[in-house]
Amino acid sequence: FDLQDPLKVDQFIEDNQIISLGDSIKTKVIHTPGHSPGSVCFHFDNPADNMVFSGDTLFAKSIGRTDLWGGSHPQLIKSIKDRIFSLEESTVVCPGHGDKTTIWEEKNKNPFFT
Repeated sequence: FDLQDPLKVDQFIEDNQIISLGDSIKTKVIHTPGHSPGSVCFHFDNPADNMVFSGDTLFAKSIGRTDLWGGSHPQLIKSIKDRIFSLEESTVVCPGHGDKTTIWEEKNKNPFFT
């Protein structure tokens, strides 16, 4: 791996695609535009761990920025309400910055939704 050579894209991911990471780990791609046009979250739903890696889409009691190129506040709110909040309320949310939270916490305590 050479930092001077950019990595070549050999595969694109799509909404609802299941990606295998090794032999036993699988994650579902959830398209969540709003922070940026191609924003995605990764949902790991198995008996041991039910979590979503939300990147810059959803934070503990906050949401991602929408003032950058391609960002859209209404689209981000819709992505969170329709795509992320449809997950089980016990799902742990692991944001790109800050503390982890749960879907229940964000539905009930996030000022952008209460």
